[in-house]
Order: sequence, then structure tokens, then C-alpha cells
Amino acid sequence: IVIDGNTLTDKVKDINAVRREVGMVFQNFNLFPHMTIVKNLMIAQQLVRNTSKNDARETAMFYLERVKIPEQAQKYPIQLSGGQQQRVAIARALCMKPEIMLFDEPFSALDPLIRREMQDELLRLQSVVRKTMVFITHDFLEAIKMGDHIAIMKDGEFVQIGTPEEIVANP
Repeated sequence: IVIDGNTLTDKVKDINAVRREVGMVFQNFNLFPHMTIVKNLMIAQQLVRNTSKNDARETAMFYLERVKIPEQAQKYPIQLSGGQQQRVAIARALCMKPEIMLFDEPFSALDPLIRREMQDELLRLQSVVRKTMVFITHDFLEAIKMGDHIAIMKDGEFVQIGTPEEIVANP
């Protein structure tokens, strides 16, 4: 596995270089509870990418708008619902503009309407930024909608890999 010239399987690797280029959204949101939402989105941009405070705030607000919660910017994580916190986690990862995005059940905490909106928004963003996005999901229909390629696993082994059309035509 090679990310931005760093081979992950090498014994010696610069893990921080890899971390700069891989955005991750977990089922646990891992937001800093003592920071406002906008500061949660700004901190990594400033520390890792050396982004100015104004540029980091502008990027944070852009992605909060994309995930449809810009009005929550000055609140703290505890003041948001689980679905809103999940959207903050998605926005935070996108703020870093990584080469690869990894999503572990990113829509699991969202109600059905917001879930569909977020799926559509991530598909729109993917078509614009053209970055690799890897989604882990237990929802087959979501995998078909979100994926260019699908890998189905059972007991830790790949049992089928293909395009959505191939998977549906020959399960």
C-alpha cells in the first residue's frame, strides 16, 4: 500500500506523512469537548497544514455548510445530537483535503433523510475533488450507491470484488 510515495508496509516509514494525507471518519466522533465546533475543524489545519487562522476558519465554515450545520459552529460537541456530531467529524476530515478518505459507517448515526443528503453530498464532493474514498458499511444498498468498486468480506476474507453492476448481476 503506497500513499503519497510512502509505502505503508515498509519497516521504516514516516507515519506522520501518511496521516497528513489520510482522512478518517470513525463511528466515534473524537471531537475535542472543550473546543467549539469551528475550533475542532480548525486545529488540525493550523497545526498540521500550517494554515492561517482566517483560512482555517473559512475552510471550516465551507465544510460545515456542506454538511448542513453552519449554525452550530460556535456550539460545543455536547450541545449537538449524535447525527450532528457525525457531520462535524465528516467536515473535520474534509477540511484537511486528504488524498484518501476512510469512512467507518459514516452515516450510522444519521436519520434517514439526513443520511441520504449526506450520501449525495459526499458523492458530489468526490466528483469535484476526485479523491479516493473508502466506505465501510453493513448496508448493501448504501454500498451500491456510494461505490465505484465494492469488496464484500466474510469472516475477514474477501468473497467478492467488483463494480456495483457486477455485484448486483452476479451475487
